[in-house]
Amino acid sequence: MKTLIDHLAQYADYHRDPRNIHTHFVGVPMIMFAVVILLSRPVWLLGGLPVGLALVAAIAASVFYFRLDTRYGLVMATLLAAMLAGGQWLAQQSTTLWLATGVGLFAVGWVIQFVGHYYEGRKPAFVDDLVGLIIGPLFVVAELGFLMGLRKDVQHAIEQCSGPVRLRTGPAATV
Repeated sequence: MKTLIDHLAQYADYHRDPRNIHTHFVGVPMIMFAVVILLSRPVWLLGGLPVGLALVAAIAASVFYFRLDTRYGLVMATLLAAMLAGGQWLAQQSTTLWLATGVGLFAVGWVIQFVGHYYEGRKPAFVDDLVGLIIGPLFVVAELGFLMGLRKDVQHAIEQCSGPVRLRTGPAATV
């Protein structure tokens, strides 16, 4: 199994322009929440607990994150739990509200992502490796932590593999 640094460095290879990273701070959570919302229907009650695809996916993702790193796993599981609560609430609303919110967040989130990759001058990481779809939210959490001065050891290891975050300018910056 790849390590935390392996996954984050591979993802970081596609995300070295700060404008792209900043668009990910908005787009990735929107997409992630949209998926949780859309997977929050249908729900079955098992022993009084609402169980649906959103919960199953969140548990599987949390296990994956915990296997990579306990601290990041805890943050990601907490974020997923909050999204599950919001997704469950929206799933109980009208079908129109549930679908409009889920599909709307998903579409706008991807538009924001593609704007970021325009700045980057590279395609999204998931195009080459679908694992990028689950690493993206972790990358956003890690980058936010780096901005707050946390996990400098992880940041340094990623930069050793992928180079520093830098503003892309000139012909190489265009798509």
